[in-house]
Amino acid sequence: MRPQPGTDPTSVGHRLVEEHTIFAGIVGSQAHGLAGPRSDTDRRGIYAAPAELFWRLEPPPSHVDGPGEERVSWELAHFCGLALSANPTVLECLWTPLVESIDNTGRELVARRSAFLSRRVAATYGGYARAQLGKLEAASARTGQSNNKQAMHVLRLLRCGLHVLRTGDILVDVAEHREELLAVRRGEVPVEEVRRVAAGLAEELVRAERSSRVPLEPDRRWVEEFLIRTRRASL
Repeated sequence: MRPQPGTDPTSVGHRLVEEHTIFAGIVGSQAHGLAGPRSDTDRRGIYAAPAELFWRLEPPPSHVDGPGEERVSWELAHFCGLALSANPTVLECLWTPLVESIDNTGRELVARRSAFLSRRVAATYGGYARAQLGKLEAASARTGQSNNKQAMHVLRLLRCGLHVLRTGDILVDVAEHREELLAVRRGEVPVEEVRRVAAGLAEELVRAERSSRVPLEPDRRWVEEFLIRTRRASL
């Protein structure tokens, strides 16, 4: 693909996604096993932009919204950086059971997805959950109402963080916790109870980090070698 000067950046991004996607799948409530009749279908993907595009004054976009609603794709290097930092949303992509398309490069990435795992997940999953809980409590204090969906995700994130530290695997489908989580989303669980359960899970997360067999750091060397090989193959 050779975008020309003055080309609409949105159309360039969409062409990159359409022509160079190595992996695409469904995440969010559909993959979590928590979808309802009105739930969106959130799609996430990874595209490997040709190496020659990085030699231009304007590099290819690090991420692209679309084409289509509820779809976001990351350029491979940007995706790898986010995954190495243990971003929960990004890691979920490589473990989703709902894969829509994948090529040989994507298969290699998924086969070695454990290279991205580290005990940083204790900080990222726990940090995301604490941030959501803080927003929940602030909104509750300000308006007297709670965001039940936000409360559900607090518990989901903490349980998923515990799972990866204990097993070395990302938990996407939370069917085993479905009834608990949907009860929270329906507003059947008081905020005080959500806070109590979240505090207990946060303490478990700290203990799990100390005893986890998940590596302290991700395998940056393999990730970088994979990225270089992929770039060379595109020349």
